[in-house]
Amino acid sequence: MKKRYYPYSEFIRDLNRLIKIIDKPFDTILLIARGGLSIAHILSEYYNIRAIYSINTIGYNNRDKLNKIEIFNLPNLKNSKRVLIVDDIVDSGDTLYAILKLLKKKYPNIIFYSASIFYKKTAKITPTWYINQTEDWIDFFWSVDLKDKNDFNDR
Repeated sequence: MKKRYYPYSEFIRDLNRLIKIIDKPFDTILLIARGGLSIAHILSEYYNIRAIYSINTIGYNNRDKLNKIEIFNLPNLKNSKRVLIVDDIVDSGDTLYAILKLLKKKYPNIIFYSASIFYKKTAKITPTWYINQTEDWIDFFWSVDLKDKNDFNDR
């Protein structure tokens, strides 16, 4: 699998593109930590949404996909009507699929949308909105830039 570095300049460009294609209203942003953190922050500022929540999952150990996805820290969404779930990439689709299944069961009256910067066409689910289709492993700037400058392993 080919690796690709994804810089901040492309991230901002792609978030602007994402904002232009999101064509349904939402009152809540639910980010999948950690990949959705930066996306959710910027979208919440742009849309002036303060109802922003995080859900945690573990599906990978570095580049190795785990057999089972752990979902934890499920937020209370009882006051939400339309929720936008954001993540950096829909790779296999297992994480987004599992989260949506859990959330739709717990909150059957909420409408859920999803958005990501990257999407792999082999994923079992397609996000409502995405910007880039890829087959590459993406090294996001937030994962590598500081490590290139500061060796955290030596601390």
